[in-house]
Amino acid sequence: MESHDHHSDTTGDLVARTAIDRRLAAIVRPVIEGMGFDLVRLRLMSGKTRTLQIMADRPEGGIEVDELGEISTTVSAVLDVEDPLEDAYTLEVSSPGIDRPLTRLKDFDAWEGHEARLETADLIDGRRRFKGVLMGTEDDEVLIEIEDQGKPVTIGLRFDWLSDAKLVLTDALIEETLRARKDAGAIDEGAFDEIQTDTASEEE
Repeated sequence: MESHDHHSDTTGDLVARTAIDRRLAAIVRPVIEGMGFDLVRLRLMSGKTRTLQIMADRPEGGIEVDELGEISTTVSAVLDVEDPLEDAYTLEVSSPGIDRPLTRLKDFDAWEGHEARLETADLIDGRRRFKGVLMGTEDDEVLIEIEDQGKPVTIGLRFDWLSDAKLVLTDALIEETLRARKDAGAIDEGAFDEIQTDTASEEE
């Protein structure tokens, strides 16, 4: 299957960051895309037993719990064969949740008008954290409107400067997500919160 996302096969996105994450993503992504889903994020978390966290979604949003189970089974089988992880690990497959991470340049266009929290790897104008309203993209820059001395100002941050980016949970975001899921035929609003992992590790 031809990937429609020109960022997909480069190291230039936030789907996978470290060398091992990228190696795992190279194995896992084609499997997930072959099943008709998107790989949103992959992180190998260290610990006594390592946890491989995989976030997946439907391209149009609204992945179901049983679909996450199917991905888990298939990915496990592929990783057993490829065996890039010699030690024991736990596989955790989850949906992005409403305050989802933004890991590809196209995500910033898709969620234009919503509030987001962006972090850069290095200091930009003396700061690394930027919170504001997404204003889309321009070439390889993410545009975000932030407050500067009480006034709104739109700044551009190069996508490859970002180390982390996620939507902020707001009423508008919840409404839009529910509406999109209804339109996609996923009426069951109770399915939202069933798999909300990893928020704790993400908090500031």
